[in-house]
Amino acid sequence: MNKILVIEDDETIYEELQFLLRLHGYEPVNSFPCDLALLDVNLPGENGFEIARKIREKSDIPIIFLTARDSTEDELIGFRIGADDYIHKPYNSSILLARIERLLARKTNVTSTVRELSLDLANLKVRYHEKSTELTKNESRILASLMKKELMTREEIIEDLWNDSLYIDENTLYVNINRLREKLKQIDAVDFIKTVRGVGYRL
Repeated sequence: MNKILVIEDDETIYEELQFLLRLHGYEPVNSFPCDLALLDVNLPGENGFEIARKIREKSDIPIIFLTARDSTEDELIGFRIGADDYIHKPYNSSILLARIERLLARKTNVTSTVRELSLDLANLKVRYHEKSTELTKNESRILASLMKKELMTREEIIEDLWNDSLYIDENTLYVNINRLREKLKQIDAVDFIKTVRGVGYRL
């Protein structure tokens, strides 16, 4: 059963969402771990944007803002933070459920495996046999890029990361590759990333 983090300060709406999610086979939760986050923006204390930023620092789970804040500026802030969807209140239950279903279906396809090395992009983790370790967002995206085909040029990797709004240059790529190699060593995946001189990298 998929767990959905629900952060909403309006008690009536919160209870409606809890009922709706349970009715359709989801488990609403109020803390990690979860498979998707459903966030209001206007909250006491930290607002939804701040919470989303913290989520994005450690996870690629889908994030949906469900809020009365309907200005274009607010939507842009949400998407720049890394939201996958932005829904205005009052919301349509069928539309909300359809978007949750779509995002969770997409999430199930973010695990890649090459020669016993498995990457979980949603949770920024890599596993080799029985050992696992956490990665940064840059490290996980670089590894995902390397898993695409036998040889990736530096330019192709950088373009992949730019497409994911992660802006790096060749020097930053070099530093991240070395850090990634060290983390792979920690789980006994030694010499997994090979340098192809003058071209790029391969697994």
